[in-house]
Amino acid sequence: MIPVLTSDRLILRGWFKSDFDRYAAFWADSDRTRHFISGTQDRSSAWSLFANMMVEWCLNGFGIFALQSKDTDEVVGYAGLWYPADIDEAELAWSLYSGYEGKGFATEAARRIIRWASQGLCLPPLMSFVHPDNTPSIAVAERLGATRENETTLRGSPRFVFRHAPYTT
Repeated sequence: MIPVLTSDRLILRGWFKSDFDRYAAFWADSDRTRHFISGTQDRSSAWSLFANMMVEWCLNGFGIFALQSKDTDEVVGYAGLWYPADIDEAELAWSLYSGYEGKGFATEAARRIIRWASQGLCLPPLMSFVHPDNTPSIAVAERLGATRENETTLRGSPRFVFRHAPYTT
């Protein structure tokens, strides 16, 4: 079962089929996906990614949340833990839909996930992969108190590895 987490302005929840159209629009937008290894995705491929998020919850006991605004009930993006078989530890990941960047949603959601991962899952401090040109995500990682550990490649694409500060009460 996917938990429901809350923060000041967000509800972090599982996905509904009705969330798919906005999710597919995100993946069709080359500006939104320019730092993703896979780049843009057609509707069919977006559906596979959407369904895969549900499977990760079953396999790992955690996954990616839909970020729903408390004010508007709209899904503004997603954030959570991504842990496919080809990486060594869970990654704290986030992305916002067009029009929702610069409002602090990614930072707010990531802070809540860090707390949940530490208290609820007893995970060690999380890491995030960030493309070197993804200035907004680098800023989010820094606002979260993360430090850049090293540079690596993820599926052939350059990435900074940021280590998040441990959660403290």
